[in-house]
Amino acid sequence: MDERSWFQRIFLDLASQMRWSFLPPLMVYFAAGVSGLTSVVGAFFLKDYLDLSAEFIAGLAFWAGLPWILKVPLGHVVDLFWRWKGFLILAGAGLITMSLLIMYGLVSRPSEMRTVFPLANWFIIALLLAPSGYAIQDIVADAMTVEAVPRVSDTGQAFNETQARAMHTTMQTLGRIAIISGFVSVAAVNIWIFTGTEALPREARLALYARVYLTALAIPVISISGMVLHTLIHRRKAVQEGPDEKTDVNWQILGGGLFFVVLSIALGTSDLVYAQEIVFVSSLSVILYLIRQLVKKLPTEAARVLIGTATIIFVFRAVPLPGPGLTWFEIDDLGFDERFLSILSLITSLLTLVGLIVLRPLMAHRSIAYIVVLLTIAAGVLSLPNIGLYYGIQEWTAAHTGEIVDARFIAILDTAIESPLGQIAMVPMLAWIARNAPADLKATFFAVMASFTNMALSASSLGTKYLNQMYIVTRAAVDPATGEQISAADYSQLGQLLIVVGVITVAVPLLVVLVVQYSPYRTTD
Repeated sequence: MDERSWFQRIFLDLASQMRWSFLPPLMVYFAAGVSGLTSVVGAFFLKDYLDLSAEFIAGLAFWAGLPWILKVPLGHVVDLFWRWKGFLILAGAGLITMSLLIMYGLVSRPSEMRTVFPLANWFIIALLLAPSGYAIQDIVADAMTVEAVPRVSDTGQAFNETQARAMHTTMQTLGRIAIISGFVSVAAVNIWIFTGTEALPREARLALYARVYLTALAIPVISISGMVLHTLIHRRKAVQEGPDEKTDVNWQILGGGLFFVVLSIALGTSDLVYAQEIVFVSSLSVILYLIRQLVKKLPTEAARVLIGTATIIFVFRAVPLPGPGLTWFEIDDLGFDERFLSILSLITSLLTLVGLIVLRPLMAHRSIAYIVVLLTIAAGVLSLPNIGLYYGIQEWTAAHTGEIVDARFIAILDTAIESPLGQIAMVPMLAWIARNAPADLKATFFAVMASFTNMALSASSLGTKYLNQMYIVTRAAVDPATGEQISAADYSQLGQLLIVVGVITVAVPLLVVLVVQYSPYRTTD
C-alpha cells in the first residue's frame, strides 16, 4: 500500500464520513473532555489540604462511579421521553454547575464553608454531583450518536451493512476524539495558567485554583449549546426521515433500575461496613438481569457475541489501580508540579487523539478480543517505568546520560507510549451496540451495556481500596485556612503496591480472554 493510499484510508476517509448531524453529540462529549480542566487543581487540593486517606479516596471513587451505573433507568427514561431530552441536558448542566461552585467555595472561602459542613464533606458532595451531571448528559449523547448516523443517503437510498458499520465506527471514534480534544484544550490552558507559579504562596495558589473553577463554568454552556444545535438539525431531519419510533414502557427495566437507585441511596447513607460490597453485588445482579431481558431481542448468535464481548471488556476495565498514592509520590518525592502534570496530560491527550485516528482501521477489522490482549500486554509493559521510578531508576539513567534521562524524561516517555491505548477498547464495543441495538431501545441498550462496563470501574475501585488497605500510603497535607500540617508522608509500601497492581493488570484479563474465546460466547466481531 503506497503512502497516499494509507493517508487516504486513515485521515481523508474519516473526514469524508463526517456529517453535520454528528456535531451535536460531539459537543456534549467535548464538554465532558473539558471537565479535565479541574483535574490537576483537584488533585493538588486533595493532596495538600484534605486529610483523607488513600483507602478512603479509593472507596470514594466507588460511590462517585455509581451515577454511571444509574444510566440503566435513566436510559429508558430518555427513550420514553426522547422529545424532551433537552431538559435532561439542562438537569445535568445544573448538577455540574453546583459541583464547580462548591469547589470554588472550598478553595476561595474555606473558613466560611467550614461553618456549614466540614471541608471533606463539601468535597464529597461536589465529587458526587459532577459525575451525576456528566452521566445524565452522556446518556443523551450516546443515544444521539445512534440517531446522528443517517439510515439513507441524500438520494434516499438505504445504506448497506458495510456502509452503516463504517459510519457507526466513525461516529464512535469521533466521540472519543471529541472527549480527548477537550482534554487537549484544557491541558494546554493548564500549562499556560501554571507557568511561573512555582514560588506562589499558599493564598495566591488557592486564588489561582478558584479562577480555574470559575473558568470551568464554560462546560455546561458547551453541552447546552450542543443540545440546541441537535434540536435545529433534527427538525430538518425529521421531515426527511419521518418521526421517531414510539417506545413502550418496559416495567422490568424501569422497575429494576429504580430498585437499584433506592438500594444504592439507602446503603450509601447507612453505616454498614460492607455497604459498597452489598451495593456492588446487588447492582451487578440487577444489571445482569436487565441484560438478560435485552438480549432476548437479539438473534441467538448476536446475543452470545454481545455477552462474550461485554465480559472481556468488563474484566479489562476491572483491574485495580495504584490509587492516589502514586500521584502523591510524584509530587512529593519526584517534584512534579501543576505545570508538569499538565504537560503530561497534554501529551497523553494529543497522542491518544492521534492513536484513535491511526488505529481506527485496526478497530474496524480486528476483533475486540485481539485488541484487549494487545492493550493488556501493553499495560503490563508500561507499568514498569512507574515501578522503576519508585525504586530510583532515574538516578542511574541520569548519571549515565548526562542528566538527560531523569524522572521527568522517563515520565514523559512512558506517557507518550501509553497514551493512544487507554481509549481504544470501548470504541468497537460502542460501535457494535450502535449497529445492533433495536431502534426503539437505543438509549436503553447503550445505558444497560454501558452500566455493565462501568460496573467494572466500580470493581476496580473496590480492588484499589483493598490493595490500599494492605499497602498503606500517606502524604503530607496542611489545613487550607490555617496552613497547619495535618498529616505526614509515608511511601515505604508504594513499591510493593505498584508491583502487585502490574501483575494483576496482565494476568487476569489474559486468562479471561482465553476462557471466553474457547467457549460458545467467543467473539470475532
